[in-house]
Amino acid sequence: MQIGLKYACLLVLAAMLLAIPAQAEFVAENNALPEHFRFDENYYTVYGGPDISATIVGDDEYDRGDSVELSINLMNKGVITGFRSETDGDDLDSLEHKLQQAEMTYESQRTTAIGIVAILTSLDPAIDVKSGPQEAGTLVSGDETSSPVQFSIEISENAPAGEYPLRLDLYYGYQKNIEVSGDNETDLGITNMDVGMWYDVGAQNITFPVYVKEAAEFEIVNVSGELVAGVEGMLYATYANVGEVVAEDATVRISAADPFSTTDDQAYLGSLEPGESAVAIFKLKVDETAVSKPYAINSEVKYEDQDGHSRISDSVKIRTEVVEPESSGFPSTATIAAIGLIAALAVVSYFAYRRFGSGKKGEE
Repeated sequence: MQIGLKYACLLVLAAMLLAIPAQAEFVAENNALPEHFRFDENYYTVYGGPDISATIVGDDEYDRGDSVELSINLMNKGVITGFRSETDGDDLDSLEHKLQQAEMTYESQRTTAIGIVAILTSLDPAIDVKSGPQEAGTLVSGDETSSPVQFSIEISENAPAGEYPLRLDLYYGYQKNIEVSGDNETDLGITNMDVGMWYDVGAQNITFPVYVKEAAEFEIVNVSGELVAGVEGMLYATYANVGEVVAEDATVRISAADPFSTTDDQAYLGSLEPGESAVAIFKLKVDETAVSKPYAINSEVKYEDQDGHSRISDSVKIRTEVVEPESSGFPSTATIAAIGLIAALAVVSYFAYRRFGSGKKGEE
């Protein structure tokens, strides 16, 4: 038995796939078959097709500021929903009955999704999808991906806690229609049977959420205290919990860098409910060579979350300023040193003059 398979159309290229609007459920993009395709007999029109579902593998809840490798599992649940006979069965001969049965066997492959391309899009600017289109292979009905499709996403550090929708667009080829023909029926089967296969493009989209966890978050709402060059002073920074959950046993730690130094770089805030604030006090020595200008001191808050886990906040900057020392009416140390040096030189000059001057008078 000789069977020639004639493909009336191949899968549309990936660039063409991207131009097709996706739908929530399977959609056949082209309803009518081209005239040149009809070179065989079409015994059935079949309805249904691939139906892809998507599930996040693992956790779907993340912290603000996270960079995440999101894994998505795909499964094809496509079914044949119905068919219509295009011929009168009473008028078919034995060969045509065989061809009709052969066509139905091929038509069952309509539910296979061929060459799946997945595109993930964030519907909120707080989530940034870094990955482009991903290939997911071919899935027959009832099968799922052997390994999840992966997308890299970044969550904004300023994202409020809550639900964020992501949309997964899926494009694939599928078998749209089959037409068959043959010369004769023998004990070995149908001779010179031709199978015409028409492929089209299907599209779906699936929207699902990811979540940003509630967390404590800190801002400095007030800074006071005067820092003077060459002097040790007190710095007062008020920290507010602007997050959604309580921060237990919060402690601030600063990173003192030139022109600052300190022997006590930590301050205890206690437990802060959302909206509450507390003052951290630091004793800082300012180098006497410090330039009078604004400065920023890095700090971070260590605390326990509502589950008892130790956490460290993002860096919070304490913005302060160094000022020049005020004149007190007394000469500065440098001035006193300069005066002392001048006085010493004057004394040396005086005695040198007396000595050499007296010698010259005696010679006269």
